[in-house]
Amino acid sequence: MRLRCCRLPTLLISGSVGQTSSDESPCGAGPRPAAASQAAWPAFIGLRWVFDRARPPRTLFAHGIGHIRARTGRRGRRPQNWSPAPRALLFGLALTAAALGQTPVGPAAIPNTPAAYRNLKFPPLKHIPIPDVASYTLPNGMKLYLLEDHELPIVGGTVRIRTGNLLEPADKVGLASVTGTVMRSGGTKSRTGDQLDEELENIAASVECNIGESSGSVSFSALKENTDEVLGIFSDVLTQPEFRQDKIDLAKSEMRSGIARRNDDAHGVAAREFADIVYGKDTPYGWQIEYATLDHIARADAIAFYRRYFFPANMLMAVWGDFSIAEMQAKLTTLFGGWSYEQPKVPPFPPVRAKAQPGIYLAKKDDVTETFFIEGHLGGRLDDRDLPALEVLADILGGGFQSRLVQRVRTQLGLAYEISADWGANYDHAGLFEIGGSTKSASTADTLIAIQEQIQRIRSSEVTADELETARQSALNGLVFAFDTKTKTLSRLLNYEYFGYPKDFIDRYQKGLEAVTRADVLRVARERVHPAELTIVAVGKTDEFQKSLATLGLPVSSIDLSIPESKPEERPQPGSADAAKATQLLARVQQAVGGADRLAAVKDMLEVAELHVDPAAGGMVMRRRDRRVAPSDFREDTQLPVGGVSVYADGRTGWMASPQALVPLPPAQLKPVEDEMLRLFFPMLLSDRLPGRTVSWIGEGALQISDGLGSTVRFVIDIGGSK
Repeated sequence: MRLRCCRLPTLLISGSVGQTSSDESPCGAGPRPAAASQAAWPAFIGLRWVFDRARPPRTLFAHGIGHIRARTGRRGRRPQNWSPAPRALLFGLALTAAALGQTPVGPAAIPNTPAAYRNLKFPPLKHIPIPDVASYTLPNGMKLYLLEDHELPIVGGTVRIRTGNLLEPADKVGLASVTGTVMRSGGTKSRTGDQLDEELENIAASVECNIGESSGSVSFSALKENTDEVLGIFSDVLTQPEFRQDKIDLAKSEMRSGIARRNDDAHGVAAREFADIVYGKDTPYGWQIEYATLDHIARADAIAFYRRYFFPANMLMAVWGDFSIAEMQAKLTTLFGGWSYEQPKVPPFPPVRAKAQPGIYLAKKDDVTETFFIEGHLGGRLDDRDLPALEVLADILGGGFQSRLVQRVRTQLGLAYEISADWGANYDHAGLFEIGGSTKSASTADTLIAIQEQIQRIRSSEVTADELETARQSALNGLVFAFDTKTKTLSRLLNYEYFGYPKDFIDRYQKGLEAVTRADVLRVARERVHPAELTIVAVGKTDEFQKSLATLGLPVSSIDLSIPESKPEERPQPGSADAAKATQLLARVQQAVGGADRLAAVKDMLEVAELHVDPAAGGMVMRRRDRRVAPSDFREDTQLPVGGVSVYADGRTGWMASPQALVPLPPAQLKPVEDEMLRLFFPMLLSDRLPGRTVSWIGEGALQISDGLGSTVRFVIDIGGSK
């Protein structure tokens, strides 16, 4: 659980613990305590806590307008864990207890203190100043944006590249992610990724790469004294990535593990399926990474993807920190001015052509005790003239403690612990209007009916003056934290340039919020919220629903959560040239380690490892024992400071034991174990003898081994000079 202090004009208590990633979006918190009297509650209504539970497909827009949520990635979503409550929570609870009527202890009230929070007066929020940013264009077309900031002796920068997974081929979904990952982990022509890691760690610096939905980035951070060294590494990674095969295999293996676990978190399933249904599963906005699409991705594909999009005229570079603009301009010109690589202009990203998909979509998941749901439809863009009113609407409907959904669905009816509403907006395409939360399985239908009632209510009459003012001030105050540092400011200005927004966009948005009226909220509720077009996704124990969801008046259908397996690799035809090369190469490897017969005599293998976590990250020691007993038994024992965890599999079934329980391995978790067994060294060398395995020659010194069940491993052998 992440505790976030929302934007209010009365009292701000800030405290984030654990994940503060931008890939999250708010869910509503609980009601006021039952013991609170009507007289006591207003004394601390200004303290508004929102408990955020991560929603992988929606994000708190990292480079946008403070609190505006937007969906920035359709794939590779990783559910976040709950985080412990911070000290700020204890402080907030203390304030709450005092407000609920406990006898005060301490000095008498300060004279002239306002009797209620409503009497507190604050000056209007000033318009957000935008600093002057020096901009230049190199002869090769690369644009530079430089901003001095001498507050700390650090320098940071980022390059924004017009690319994204929206431009992937349909049969190679995941290519952009592989390219962005291995561009850094695969190292450069002169240094491996591991060597880069060591160099950067020794000087407390970083260079990172990423490709998301509609942009790519390469960034760096360094101490001022190491700027030249880090800029050199940054330049090499950007212009000369090597895409080493072993790192491509590792990236694909990690993505395979993500596929195998993608149905573990019910909340993540609901969010993923909702987005895919609304955008369309047959569009780039709804495609999913599958085993089969990963199998189609080769090193040559990553190199080709990089070469198509990573050229100077397709980049914007921003650098900020403790430097002189003239000196930094000279350094960047020296590093990148001679990079003359060109490519045709990148085509525009595909438009969203979503059609309304009204209906109720059920995903059966029997290992949960709640129903996780999301309902809504297509949202809008950030340049929508009605965005300020829509943001206020969403806040009134489900923005926190005081919102209508929390008050009705949670406080009065007791149907849900978490519930929220959000009007999602993106820079270049429509976001998602979503209402989400969780409830007991038995109360699923009642919860969805109560939500529909609140949707109809906000469309039928104007909101109150208090509701409008609270939501409007909440949004306005949030802008302060979007531009409170020069780094954030430059990052947002870079976004405006990248997506073609005016430089004074934030100023226009602020004025729009200030001008929102009750009539505006009612108008956008009627024009932009469409009850007849709602898509509702519910994940849970459908057998325990007390009422049929058909009572909501929408068609009901099921969602298939099965994960498609990749097709087994075709076996090489006996006698073919490639088959002969594969057999000869594997035989050479077998002979180099003692011969195939000696390998076959190994029936029991034990591997012991001890992992030390850096003290800065917690300083713990993990001990692991992997044991394989021929032909197919595998057991992994990991000893952690909190206890031991064991996993066993025999190729068909398995179990997992922890201090809490002994449970069977579900198919989704058995898959990674099967992949691990395929990579065990001694059995892998005998793959030409093991039933079901195929050994294929895929290039000089490289073999691909398949188990016939969709798992593959690429085996690269250094044969230089050997006989």
